[in-house]
Amino acid sequence: MAATAVRYLRSVGAPTAAGPERVDPLPRPSLRAVAEDERMPLDRGEFRRVLGHFASGVTVVTAHDPGDTDRPAGPTGFACQSFSSLSLDPPLVTFMVARTSTTWPCIARAGAFCVNILGADQGALCRGFAVSGADKFAGVAHSPAPATGSPLLEGVPAWVDCRIQAVHTGGDHLIVVGRVEALGATADGDGEGPLLFHRGAFGRFSG
Repeated sequence: MAATAVRYLRSVGAPTAAGPERVDPLPRPSLRAVAEDERMPLDRGEFRRVLGHFASGVTVVTAHDPGDTDRPAGPTGFACQSFSSLSLDPPLVTFMVARTSTTWPCIARAGAFCVNILGADQGALCRGFAVSGADKFAGVAHSPAPATGSPLLEGVPAWVDCRIQAVHTGGDHLIVVGRVEALGATADGDGEGPLLFHRGAFGRFSG
């Protein structure tokens, strides 16, 4: 009886054994700029002005660029205020970078980065890393971070050493997720506090 049933199912093309149905994978999303019909109906200046009321800490994201045919190997980095913790288990952090950034391809090649969290007296250091095209590491002392070898800037209150886990698109920015490999704090709360950025200017915390 069972054999007869199997022969019948085969004759009509039905599956004869239970199992997962094969599904073709979805195509990978293409990296692209924001289309004209996706642009928000808000004034860009007003958007920046309102969002500028949100105070944030300030960091310098660094990496050791392995180099390529157009660029020699060496340290690279940029000032970043869009850094945040993401997950405790597993330990993940994230930062956002403009798709037009010339530093991001260097960090992507490295596959790793170090987030240097700046203290209240390091505004000048931040400005140096916010300038495009300059030698940002001129006169800046640093040492290799313990897990990835990314530049760990001397004198920062805290640092987070990461490997890139994922990169997602977010409009005109990329959302970079890093898995934390090592981290540390040198100030332990005894310094002058964090460097803050609010409404286009640096400030400090006073409690």
